[in-house]
Amino acid sequence: MEVWMPFITDVGFPVAVTFYLLHRIEGKLDDLIETLHQFPEKLMVK
Repeated sequence: MEVWMPFITDVGFPVAVTFYLLHRIEGKLDDLIETLHQFPEKLMVK
């Protein structure tokens, strides 16, 4: 157990932050993809 504790504290925090940021950006990426799919339709309508 003594070997695992430094590993968890050193690696666990960056992993948790990475998952949090990926979760936050996922919704924004979905919106961006949807906008890019609608872009050609908006260019055709004048």
